Amino acid sequence: MRKNKLFWLLGMILVLGIFLVACGEGDNADTSDDTNDADQAEGTEKATGDKLDKEQVLNLVERAEIPSVDSVLADDAVSFNVLNNIGEGLFRLDQENVAVPAMAESEPEVSEDGITYTFKLRDAKWSDGTPVTAHDFVFAWQRAVDPATGSTYGPYMMTGIIKNATEIANGQLDKSELGVEAKDDKTLVVTLERPVPYFISLMAFGTFYPQNEAYVTAQGENFATNSESLISNGPFILKNWDGTGLSWSLEKNPEYWDAETVKLDMINVDVIKEPGTAVNLYNNGEKDRVGLSGEFAMQYADDVEVEQVLKPTVYYLKLNQERNGEKTPLSNVKLRKAIAMSFNKKDMVDVVLANGSIQADFLVPTGFAFDENKQDFRDVNGDMLPFNAEEAAKLWEEGLKEEGLTEVTLEYISGDTELSKNLDAYLKSQIESNLKGLTLNIKNLPFNVKLDLDAAQDYDIQSTGWAPDFQDPVTFLDLFQSESSQNNMSFSNEKFDALLEKAKGELALDPAARWTALAEAEKVVVEEEASIVNLYQTGTMSLQKPYVHGIVAHPFTGDYSYKWAYISGKE
Repeated sequence: MRKNKLFWLLGMILVLGIFLVACGEGDNADTSDDTNDADQAEGTEKATGDKLDKEQVLNLVERAEIPSVDSVLADDAVSFNVLNNIGEGLFRLDQENVAVPAMAESEPEVSEDGITYTFKLRDAKWSDGTPVTAHDFVFAWQRAVDPATGSTYGPYMMTGIIKNATEIANGQLDKSELGVEAKDDKTLVVTLERPVPYFISLMAFGTFYPQNEAYVTAQGENFATNSESLISNGPFILKNWDGTGLSWSLEKNPEYWDAETVKLDMINVDVIKEPGTAVNLYNNGEKDRVGLSGEFAMQYADDVEVEQVLKPTVYYLKLNQERNGEKTPLSNVKLRKAIAMSFNKKDMVDVVLANGSIQADFLVPTGFAFDENKQDFRDVNGDMLPFNAEEAAKLWEEGLKEEGLTEVTLEYISGDTELSKNLDAYLKSQIESNLKGLTLNIKNLPFNVKLDLDAAQDYDIQSTGWAPDFQDPVTFLDLFQSESSQNNMSFSNEKFDALLEKAKGELALDPAARWTALAEAEKVVVEEEASIVNLYQTGTMSLQKPYVHGIVAHPFTGDYSYKWAYISGKE
């Protein structure tokens, strides 16, 4: 997921589909009267041993504005984090990050050849009281893959997976030909192009959420542009969002099928980009949880209220090989490799980030994907293109000579948070010092602006990152296929494309051979081609008030779930 989906957003991936499991327990409950509220409180106390506070309000900070709450158009971590709490797909990740039935009432019936999945839907409602039906999934999925919609994630997540998705995305077939059918209101049949080992995990991802056709059509272009033009089928309802603002709220959804599990009445969110401001708000009691980085991570490292997690999100620099129809200096592989080896990653994570992140001389993160023998995928290739200032300088000089250049100026776009600015300053100093003749012009931009420039491929170097969308190395490697909608840097390698296609096709049911092919593909994109410059695997360090309980962190689909969160001990 772009973190751009970028932030850890998002969890860990165990091979072939552990990660995307949705959760479903309980029946619809009427929470409008005091008797039911008391019963729910008593149930929570029995389950947790905690007594619920009367006021169930959680106050949080977010790192950036919401780009979109249209599940078909969303393609970033902030949006998917919101969608994960206001929406729900056939499956949902539970408290153990296992995908369990959500809108689906049970596991699907799967054909012997692994191609056809039949889902039975539970009784569930949208926040306006209308039923969630199989037709809502058909409508949303068709809309996501339709090229006229302009979704980046729809084609990316469905092509090569759902029958006819590739041809539809390429404009060769009508969206009605997509391999998804509502047999009736409660029966959804999905036909795949080929067996997909991680398919069930995909069903927890936001792009596969349902949408109510009558509502979306009635709203027209206004749909999901603010909180008043959106309905929800998840634990919460989005409130007080004007489409661009720096604050919003999540209010408990009384129509949610499992409303009795949800204890929070309200979540108030403010966008705070400066870590110091967020920490001050935490210390004066205005916020209940804030992230830490840099000097604040070091300052609070031993605080009893600190929580620390290593996530499967990786950050890297995208090196654009073609801009405005012309090749850039970064089309030279020696120049790319030189940049990749030109800075000290250990100092970067220990001093600049100081939040538990680890240096990443790789693409697929550690502790994320494992084979049938429980071997970490990371152990196959190990580290690639580690810091080597001498070798970097040598390659840089050779690359410049091949291009007939003596100096190069490159535009480097990045985020506008304080952490981004600190990291960018460190990289600029290191890279320019070790690569003579290189000048990096840094532009720190709002998140939405950076996303637009990425989509237009209008940059030289871009600081970005990726959180997994499902539990398999393919979720990272797919980004760099020649035709990937996420590529946007003119990287193309026939060997890489062929390895990935074999892993997703003829080797789909041969785990050992598939694993080898995926490892070879990672080596091509990182070491042989240096198409990207790996930076770090995200560690998160947060301050959380001791009266906050039950927030669940996820490896993908959304950074956090608040479905099980509650306040106890503040009053």
